[in-house]
Amino acid sequence: MNNHSNTLGVLMLDLEGTVLTEFESDLLQRSAVGGLILFARNYESPAQLEQLITSVREIRGDILIAVDQEGGRVQRFREGFLRLPALHTIGKVFAADKSAGLEKAKLCGWAMAAEVLHFGIDISFAPVLDLRTSTSKVIGDRAFSSNPDEVIELATSYIDGMRLAGMKCTGKHFPGHGTVEADSHDELPCDDRSREELLENDYRVFAELASSLDGLMPAHVKYPAIDSQCAGYSKIWVQEKIRDEMNFDGVVFSDDLSMAAAHSAGAAVDRARLAIEAGCDMILVCNDRQSAIEVADWIEQEEIPANNRIAQMRAEPAAEIANLYAEAKWQEAKEIVESLITA
Repeated sequence: MNNHSNTLGVLMLDLEGTVLTEFESDLLQRSAVGGLILFARNYESPAQLEQLITSVREIRGDILIAVDQEGGRVQRFREGFLRLPALHTIGKVFAADKSAGLEKAKLCGWAMAAEVLHFGIDISFAPVLDLRTSTSKVIGDRAFSSNPDEVIELATSYIDGMRLAGMKCTGKHFPGHGTVEADSHDELPCDDRSREELLENDYRVFAELASSLDGLMPAHVKYPAIDSQCAGYSKIWVQEKIRDEMNFDGVVFSDDLSMAAAHSAGAAVDRARLAIEAGCDMILVCNDRQSAIEVADWIEQEEIPANNRIAQMRAEPAAEIANLYAEAKWQEAKEIVESLITA
């Protein structure tokens, strides 16, 4: 369980079902692989999840295990898990009562993280820092607010809650996916707004929160006013903006390179190369086993070095996490979080 390494391979991939197959066991032990992301298809019950994580950790104790457990529409573990509100629900509380909104943001961040950590998973890719607009169907209520200052305040509290539990936080989808209509899972969105509008609104949220974040995930969106490449393949966005301007030294995760928007860059290996050349530390190749294998082969053939940033995302759970469901703090948080759903 303690075979932690300081460097991890740059590829994060997924599993096909609820148990680890022999083929997947071999795949997870490849030097190219440093991360695993879980989806709804990998979950049927808390007991099954516990067994799955144990079997993964037995063969790769150091691997970074992730999930998207945002709440609302995007919650991979449902039955037997706390039902989490969409972030916009917290935003609505904030609009009515600022201090209550901030308190609930912190509580939701803690409860989400605490339960995920309880099962031996390191991170939920959170929080969403996009702005809420009527334009975007894919983001919509996944965002706290349409107001950049409100998003910054609410996200700060949510991150505080995650940190209290012992989870590292990843802001997504840099520099802002909330204002485009197209869903990057299906097509490549293009945000045609001016440089000023982008930088003063969506980008500002990420820039102001950069020092509070451990990870960032660029959007598969093009912003032609800044660069013709989509953000996750762009040296301007990753090197100049994230690293130099924002002075961010955390992990840059590519969004899933199997999403339709990512295909604009060609075959799986071409996409992986572009993301790494742009400056991504870890690349995600999900829901496409053949592509994941091709990318792993390429990483090993090219001797793409393991990355010393990625291991920083491993969880350091607070003591109370081990016995979470028996804690009075959990019971209180659970009641308040559930009340947001029914409100």
